[in-house]
Amino acid sequence: MTLEQLIAQARTALDTAITTRRQEQDALVALRSEEDLTEDAVRDQVARRDTADAEVTRRQEALAELESEQAREEELAALASRTVPAATRAPAYDRVARVGAEERTYRPDLDRRGAMFQSDVVASALGAEGNFEARERLARHMQEERVERGDQLQRAAGTGAFAGLVVPQYLTDMYAPAAQANRPFADAIRRHVLPSQGMQVNISRVTTGSEVDNQSAENAPVDEQDMDDTNLAIAVQTAAGQQTLSRQAIERGAGVEAVVLDDLFRRYNTNLDGKLLNQATTGLSAVATAVTYTDADPSAVELYPKLIEGLAGVEAALLDMASGENIAVMHSRRWYWLQNAMASTWPLITQPGVVAQTLGANYAQAYGRGVRGMLPNGTPVIVDNNVATNLGTGTNEDEVYLVDRQECHLWEDPDAPMYIRAEQAKAASLGVLLVVYGYYAYTHARYPQARKISGTGLVTPTFA
Repeated sequence: MTLEQLIAQARTALDTAITTRRQEQDALVALRSEEDLTEDAVRDQVARRDTADAEVTRRQEALAELESEQAREEELAALASRTVPAATRAPAYDRVARVGAEERTYRPDLDRRGAMFQSDVVASALGAEGNFEARERLARHMQEERVERGDQLQRAAGTGAFAGLVVPQYLTDMYAPAAQANRPFADAIRRHVLPSQGMQVNISRVTTGSEVDNQSAENAPVDEQDMDDTNLAIAVQTAAGQQTLSRQAIERGAGVEAVVLDDLFRRYNTNLDGKLLNQATTGLSAVATAVTYTDADPSAVELYPKLIEGLAGVEAALLDMASGENIAVMHSRRWYWLQNAMASTWPLITQPGVVAQTLGANYAQAYGRGVRGMLPNGTPVIVDNNVATNLGTGTNEDEVYLVDRQECHLWEDPDAPMYIRAEQAKAASLGVLLVVYGYYAYTHARYPQARKISGTGLVTPTFA
């Protein structure tokens, strides 16, 4: 393996370590926000975060050592090519008579990788400082080539004639991962640490409350109503994926294992987020109360009252249990369609942080980086491309969800997603099995507060 390949592999390992460390830090932040926080849980999570941090430092030092070694190799190669035997500068090539042979300008025995030649080509082409001397060395080199291989140069053979020498280069550090929708909604809602045991979590919901009324007369009985609750059972689900790699791919490839694990982790996040939104019976689309928007010629101005109607429904369902942290969740195509809209009217009541003459605000954030903007009434917008776009009778509708984010609950294991690297099971075929898995539970039904805008007004948008 070459030094360049080792550096590329070290960079991939460092990126993976950084991703793991970020996950541990995010889990620590989520843990500290929990009401039932314990000192032991925080201490354990801090230890996991510090272990991941130490791994980042170790990978960083290893990469720095390899890069330093590469820089020294290039420095020595350049130094060797500039060294001349005499203290005085040699005369120009065409101003001295020679008998016999002299040393070449670029010597393979001193500069095996051709670093000096490459740097001279770059300096000459880009006009870098010192390019005059670089051009002089290149001209001298071409003269030497004409003397020694003039007949071959005149034939002007192309790179196709040297299939074994013109080697294609693979920029492994610039590999393009498969794009994923990831987990914008999951990162926006209320997160909890999943209990360490059991495949079900339960929440008691008071469904029949007490009564209070004015006493009808002195010494008369006061109102009494027996309270009652129902149990909300929430299943703990298991998400998992696997990939079998050959030992050849791992041992003779450049960062193959790290690339595969990164893809599996990101697909794990996308699956989890998609289930939060679209899973049958329990997903947000299944439990949300519909606010129908039917329109053959939909517009953003007509959609906005439906959004306000949905938010009014959220507040009416929660009453004094509302946190006030409402969010709107929509597909990116719907968010950009709203930005495309033009209007000559604006809301009657101004909202904090929103210019009265505009239909909301765009924060110009990249996908998956949190709140993307706000609606005209100040409701933050989460853009999530796990929102389905094949709904309705025409299978071309999407939905917009309106929720109190504190009443959308997600329980996750602090270490999730975890992975198994099993060699023995596939040893006979020289295979290595990589399995990524995690446990999670969620509910949007602690209070039936979620609303969704749906209907023919949300067909595939047109931009005009």
